[in-house]
Amino acid sequence: MAFEFITQALRTQASDALLRTRAISHGAINFCANDYLGLSTHPEVIAAWQRGANEYGVGSGGSALVSGYSHAHAALEDKLADITGYESSLLFNSGYSANQALIKALLNKNDLLIQDKLNHASLIEAGMYSPATMKRFKHNDCVHLAQLLEQYRATHTNSLVVTEGVFSMDGDMADLQGVSQQCKAHDSWLLVDDAHGFGVLPQGQNSLNQHGSLARDVDLYMATFGKAVGVSGAFVAASKEVIDYLVNFSKPYIYSTAMPSAMALCIDKALTIMMAETWRVTHLNQLISYFKQQCFLRNIPLMPSDTAIQPLLIGDACKAVYISQLLANHGLLVKAIRPPTVPVGTSRLRITLSANHSVADIDLLLTHLKGALDSTKRDTL
Repeated sequence: MAFEFITQALRTQASDALLRTRAISHGAINFCANDYLGLSTHPEVIAAWQRGANEYGVGSGGSALVSGYSHAHAALEDKLADITGYESSLLFNSGYSANQALIKALLNKNDLLIQDKLNHASLIEAGMYSPATMKRFKHNDCVHLAQLLEQYRATHTNSLVVTEGVFSMDGDMADLQGVSQQCKAHDSWLLVDDAHGFGVLPQGQNSLNQHGSLARDVDLYMATFGKAVGVSGAFVAASKEVIDYLVNFSKPYIYSTAMPSAMALCIDKALTIMMAETWRVTHLNQLISYFKQQCFLRNIPLMPSDTAIQPLLIGDACKAVYISQLLANHGLLVKAIRPPTVPVGTSRLRITLSANHSVADIDLLLTHLKGALDSTKRDTL
């Protein structure tokens, strides 16, 4: 029978407790969303989208190079360049598309691509399909990165090093200072995927600001609007020449319908609020500190992270799903993350905190999380 592998693949997923299903979330306190600043429900953000729909309609009508580029898009790109400190920026419909666009457009068969071992699937997959030689360095290990650059850089025309700013599954931060130094020493460009750092880190609005003027040392900066900004879509910030090159040669950009102008207006408003209402970042980081402290007091062993992503390593996929369901029974949405999103044996609860949460919400989660963990321990005795 044709395509018989489909049935077998689904059976295997189910037997390994890895079958993915969609569930409509309603009424639960959400501890797995990426809406870090709580802007997705901000009344001014919603009003901006409505205003944009009235002015531009609900779609863009075409690709950016045909008829889909408006004043709203241009203004948003200018604003993003100002925020990040780059000469120019370019809008994409998703972070996945932006990452694919960058790697596909910039690298050829004589080039070298070196990625952090824990980079997002969009980056790793783009590298696998790229004609460039791809190597992966041990997570956050600048010594290993230096070794790979020493070994391979001289035999390749161009070299691109890629890391996330905040790693999406572990919640830890990249050593951008160290990575940047290695790139400069070996004449390599650096791409930072800052989807989970943009707008939420306490010392600045993105991972680059954690190190002062590091933006000048990062050649390509990608971030999304579906996390701190609370909407959808993504952007790339770089030199004007790089952005012009992407406009001319990036197929994911050239052949995709542009994001709706109404969405661009909505994102613009969300960015304004993000920059003005700094209490959101302050409150979020207070919640992060409180959650970590209380987990320590309750002997709940979190993975090391100072960001809004607070993973609790479970290990076994079945056990992770079971604990997630116990929490759901109490109106707490915490999804289990399983392979292949994370390595085999490292299934986890990826707990994410938001400025919309209260201390009472955190306490409720802690109570039922501790109860769920204790019950699974008893079951295994």
